[in-house]
Amino acid sequence: MSLAVIHSRALDGLAAAPVSVEVHLANGLPSFTLVGLADTEVKEARERVRAALQSSGLAFPHDKRITVNLAPADLPKEGARFDLPIALGILAASGQLDASRLDGFECAGELSLAGHLRPVRGALAMALALRREASPRRLLLPVASAAEASLVEGVDVREAAHLLDLVACLLPAAEQQLPRAQAAPRQAAEPGPDLRDIKGQAAPKRALEIAAAGELSLLLIGPPGSGKSMLAQRLPGLLPPLDDEEALESAAVLSLAGAFVPARWGRRSFRSPHHSASSVALVGGGSPPRPGEISLAQHGVLFLDEFPEFQRTALEALREPLETGRILIARAARHAEFPARFQLVAAMNPCPCGHHGSQVQACRCTPEQVSRYQGRLSGPLLDRIDLRIEVPAVAPASMASAAGGQSSAEVAARVAAARARALHRQGCSNARLAAQALDQHAQLGAAEARFLDKTATSLGWSARSYHRVLRVARTVADLADETLITTGHLAEAVQLRRGFPVA
Repeated sequence: MSLAVIHSRALDGLAAAPVSVEVHLANGLPSFTLVGLADTEVKEARERVRAALQSSGLAFPHDKRITVNLAPADLPKEGARFDLPIALGILAASGQLDASRLDGFECAGELSLAGHLRPVRGALAMALALRREASPRRLLLPVASAAEASLVEGVDVREAAHLLDLVACLLPAAEQQLPRAQAAPRQAAEPGPDLRDIKGQAAPKRALEIAAAGELSLLLIGPPGSGKSMLAQRLPGLLPPLDDEEALESAAVLSLAGAFVPARWGRRSFRSPHHSASSVALVGGGSPPRPGEISLAQHGVLFLDEFPEFQRTALEALREPLETGRILIARAARHAEFPARFQLVAAMNPCPCGHHGSQVQACRCTPEQVSRYQGRLSGPLLDRIDLRIEVPAVAPASMASAAGGQSSAEVAARVAAARARALHRQGCSNARLAAQALDQHAQLGAAEARFLDKTATSLGWSARSYHRVLRVARTVADLADETLITTGHLAEAVQLRRGFPVA
């Protein structure tokens, strides 16, 4: 048989579009042509496949005109994932393998020059696409990628470590079956940093608890060394564990970037990019589009330290994802949509020297310098952050005698109970409550409504700020296990939106 068709998939954003790898052998001048909108990495497969077949002792048709078509032709293909389909197609087209036994497989994998199979990105996306389409085909992947894909239930995943392992199972008279992949054993989560390690800082710890209970965004403002980064690093330990669907969504995005570790299944991501990161690094982009940090932090925490030091364009690019929970990357030739349901925690100094408003050390910045530094954050961006809390400096003399407070486990138990109340009442966290749902689940009495209206008028809040304070107050009430929102809950929510310290 001079024609063989092997099934595979190309990554298109978070989707895995089906691709048919058509291999044709014909008489004529010896050549190896690869067509179908393939990028440089895919075209380099010709040399990898040739060397892998020869190193494995398999025949390569040097005297044939080899044409490989990756269909559909208008879908861009990238990466080394098509090495394995091309090699199997050549072996089937030249009669070395039974082509009919390949019809029930979809495969992907990179080949070494010795014929070993190397893992590829997006194995989870391929498995999810097969399950979504209810395809009867089995998935054939390298061992590391197969362990990742086998986390998706309902998909038959087979694994192989070398090209010869596949050949032994796919020969016309072979009776041996490819081994079924086994999901990596789930390891118990290692204990993270404990909230008790932070001395004092009762108000910031309370803000952290409220942020965890309501899935709210948080801005920590304070001088250097006051514990802002330590607070942020302890937020994942306060959040409830991911359910299976959330774990799949998080793992699928990490798999696209090659950053998923099967042993960390079900754990929330904590992403902390450097402040020199560009807007593309934060929200995603490139050609082909790749997920950014906001997507890699799906259902996890995105920590932006030195918040004003980030590029202005990078910070402004966060505004829409904070509202919608997704990012649509539009380019002239392609569009890609990635999830961006992350919890933002940002930290900043109040001024260039960091000591504006401090009671421990005097600030040496002029009012113009303070105003210019704080002005790096636009009003629309600050308006989208739910909690803005000051983290004051703790004097060394009082640090030794300061109490550590409650542990992360104790706070996490209250957070889980508050989240459970919100889910039972409205089916989502308080941060995801739409305006109409707020009217239903965050109703105020007459006195509470007058208090909030008067506060909003005096502080000049926007409608967005008004709704975000309502969400915070609803979370405070959930932590107190109270059905109705009281004036005390509203007052605490208002205090948690104070903003920058005043000297």
